[in-house]
Amino acid sequence: MKNEIDQRLVLDAYETIHEYGKAEQGKHTLEGISAYTDHDGYTVFLEGHGVRMTLEFHNKYHLDYENERQYEMFMRALENISQGHYEPKRTET
Repeated sequence: MKNEIDQRLVLDAYETIHEYGKAEQGKHTLEGISAYTDHDGYTVFLEGHGVRMTLEFHNKYHLDYENERQYEMFMRALENISQGHYEPKRTET
């Protein structure tokens, strides 16, 4: 099955997760989606709701999931994260 995915949405969700998500063991997690990159930053990984997405350089991607419901929940979460309004992190002075 070929899924047409808006790469901009995925990258926007990744940036939001990285900026506002909880950091643990090299990953950031927000709203049930974990995001991280490989050592050089060219490959982005997003995981959640039973789905693992690998987004490679030149916008190639691969999805691993068992059923359509998992995929739909994953994509809905990415859309919510991408469209969410998060408060900037506060730094203490």
